Amino acid sequence: MDDKIVARVSASAGRRWFGIMSLVVLGGLLLSVSLSTPPALIWQLFLLALSLAAFLMALGMYRATQTSLKLTEEALTDSTGEVLFHVADIEKVERGTFAMKPSNGFVVITKGPQAFRWRPGLWWRFGRRVAIGGVTPGHQTKPMADILSTMVARAEGQL
Repeated sequence: MDDKIVARVSASAGRRWFGIMSLVVLGGLLLSVSLSTPPALIWQLFLLALSLAAFLMALGMYRATQTSLKLTEEALTDSTGEVLFHVADIEKVERGTFAMKPSNGFVVITKGPQAFRWRPGLWWRFGRRVAIGGVTPGHQTKPMADILSTMVARAEGQL
């Protein structure tokens, strides 16, 4: 396998902490509302569950954004070694204004369905779609999307 890294994407520190703190503040507000003016028991439990979910999402984003993504000629992997997709499996790369994509990111459509995975703030994979972005800087994701588009065009004989 060719281990030469063609492009790398990692979370922007400012965006990362803004996203994490936003989720923590949301969890705190939900917790405060549920405890300070308790509504009916079912609604109080609902607000407590949402508060717990927000705190867990903040923890998930903290852990996920510690990793980075590495693109090689073979595949896109994260720094833990998990393969997001193989370059040979790419059908197309979407990064237009109206594409359903994360902030500062892009979406890769693969030829076959992939297992569901989600790393809040960095990437998610659902069915044939793999989305990269969220708290990532655009100056890293745009070149990666361009490189992937070029790789796909080269594989299809368009270049």
